[in-house]
Amino acid sequence: MIEKVNPSHPDKVADRIAGALVDLAYTKNDRPKIAVEVLIGHGVCHIIAETSESFTLDEVKAIVFRIAGDFMTVDYREVPQDAHLAANQKEEARCGDNGIFKGVPVGGEESIISRVVRKLYAKWPTDGKFIYDGPTRTFISCQSNAKSDEVAREVACELNGLDRNIVNPLGEWTGGPDVDTGATNRKLGSDMGRAVTGGGLHGKDLSKADVAVNIVCHILAQKNNAEITALCAIGDDTVEFRSSNSDETLIWPYSDVLSTAETFIHKLGGFEKLAEWGLF
Repeated sequence: MIEKVNPSHPDKVADRIAGALVDLAYTKNDRPKIAVEVLIGHGVCHIIAETSESFTLDEVKAIVFRIAGDFMTVDYREVPQDAHLAANQKEEARCGDNGIFKGVPVGGEESIISRVVRKLYAKWPTDGKFIYDGPTRTFISCQSNAKSDEVAREVACELNGLDRNIVNPLGEWTGGPDVDTGATNRKLGSDMGRAVTGGGLHGKDLSKADVAVNIVCHILAQKNNAEITALCAIGDDTVEFRSSNSDETLIWPYSDVLSTAETFIHKLGGFEKLAEWGLF
């Protein structure tokens, strides 16, 4: 059983705004330190950024208006990162947080829902939330600004032989941040599937283990077709990765974790792109 939301869901809108601000920080410094929280809904977008790179209100508004609409009132608060945290990584690459992390091979349910939801979003680029349960052959769709019967037909074309195809159980709706609020890192199940642990992917630079170690766990899980677990403490200069297929422990310098995650983000197109769909 797996859930997926699309990039217009209010929680993903919040993630995308946070990711775009991280992208902006990287245009000002190739090693920024930033953590962003976004709460959006009902005409207001609240943003708190702990950042080494300062943004003008116009820069922030341009991102919010592009992603969420120019009707939003932007409430922006910017503060410097804590001096002790900043000093932790001043001289060399070190883990930016305590954490446990997991990577899981993307399986059939994840691949199916990812494919179907992307196709639905190409046709209806509005707020949507979806659940797929392969064993019971059930697909549940909540797609805003779309006729339920049209969505049902589209899902049926993509997934032959469903026993239950449930669309908009409460009826057709408009969705978006005027119906619901959105918050950063509230849809990690949609972004990480069965790999969800304690860290959030969005609104942080690569020095944060929540981002970089999670990404490397995901990469290793796909490469080895095995569950990968990792743990680290703030200030560590290495990370241990353990595979469910082997007793061997891989020890990576944190600098290698950073460079691998950086390559992944670069190929994806940036942190805002990561926020759109997550890891699958």
